[in-house]
Amino acid sequence: MNSLTHHWLKRLTESRKPAYLVIPDLIEEDLASGRLRPRDRLPGLRDLACALQLNYTTIARAYAEARKRGLLDARAGSGTFVRGRTQTLPLAGGSSVEMSMNMPPEPPELVARLRDSASHLFAQADPYRLLRYQDFGGTLDDRAAGRTWLRDRLPDCTEDTVLVCPGIHSALVALVSQLARPGETICLDTLAYPGIKAIASQLGVRLQPLPRDDEGPLPHAFEALCKSEKPGAFYCNPTLQNPSTLTLSTQRREALADVALRYSVPIVEDDAYGWLPTHKPVALATLAPDLTYYVTGFSKTFGAGLRVAYLRAPSARQTQRISGALRATTVMPSPFTVALATQWVNDGTAHEMLSAIRSEANARQGIAAEELDEWRYDAQNDGFHLWLSIPSYCNWSAPELALQLRNQGVGTVAGAAFSTDGDPPNAIRVCLGGPQDRSDCREALKRVGETLRDPHHLHMPMM
Repeated sequence: MNSLTHHWLKRLTESRKPAYLVIPDLIEEDLASGRLRPRDRLPGLRDLACALQLNYTTIARAYAEARKRGLLDARAGSGTFVRGRTQTLPLAGGSSVEMSMNMPPEPPELVARLRDSASHLFAQADPYRLLRYQDFGGTLDDRAAGRTWLRDRLPDCTEDTVLVCPGIHSALVALVSQLARPGETICLDTLAYPGIKAIASQLGVRLQPLPRDDEGPLPHAFEALCKSEKPGAFYCNPTLQNPSTLTLSTQRREALADVALRYSVPIVEDDAYGWLPTHKPVALATLAPDLTYYVTGFSKTFGAGLRVAYLRAPSARQTQRISGALRATTVMPSPFTVALATQWVNDGTAHEMLSAIRSEANARQGIAAEELDEWRYDAQNDGFHLWLSIPSYCNWSAPELALQLRNQGVGTVAGAAFSTDGDPPNAIRVCLGGPQDRSDCREALKRVGETLRDPHHLHMPMM
């Protein structure tokens, strides 16, 4: 009998607690002392029962209790392994590295500029105005700033077709509620922003996934659907798509817009990441301006807390319809954050900060290329997330890998969260903007690589 099980047997004899509760305590103690290490393999149920002079059922209950405490992993055909309470990476407030929420990195100059801008705004603004109800969709000044911001992508849009909204998500709620009744269909990619799935479910709208290839949703599949069942809208996240990072080519955009025009199907263009690429592709809204509802915002460009979005509708009349839906669901955006966004657009801060965030994203993508060089993943240099495919030889499923990384203090998201067809790829999305700085980003990516390279079921059994 080895020293570890001898130690366990002695402690079991001395304890008055039930054995099935003592064994998890011993596993936790031995992890703290170093007798056990994360990923060590434990004896099988019958072997341990024999060594500890206990019955099989007691050991089974003990292992089950240890799993509930997060101390063990079990893999069919491989055995039971120590998971342990692994060290997390400390950040501000003692949290772990959050790489599951897709948010931009925060370069130091952004924080400094935010402080200066907020101070200037409070000094100049009427404080009562910031506390009162505002014109819905933004004041004339706010809409003018929105028009200025959209000019780079949509040079022909006018201020009477622009609405200021409290974030892209709220704009999507209003659009889906107006474009499809309960039971009707909106078509989209087989991979999509999880928020659109939640919105459709809440409103009773059916999502119809379109088959895709390496360039995105297939135009002929879109046309076939239009012939058999005209959808209420086509939802598309065409630039740095969440989660695949795909940017649709101009040719694919033209083909999809052509189908929409021939069958009069509205397009919802969710361009949350459209300002990040240095070379911006043509917007669907310029290819099909009379059908496209274009939405972009600052939460995926500057920071999740700056929940200001601009929605451009095809006409002034449709703008008023969407305005009513937004008023019913969100009342109005926060006057302070809208005032800040307007100030940043007008004084040039928005473009300066966008350049700084793009530069930081470039640096973090460089770190990812170094730390994940042996793994296949999709990314674009100006974006701040990547889509990592899990090789079959790793013997990890995406949910298992995401859970294992979470236990090690690194948050990622498995592919099922983005799947609209029920057949998710075995992949995880990793956000590079979550870590507080490049050092944390590198350490977290190193853990991702190590976990892929050294799966827990490959460790030697406890002797």
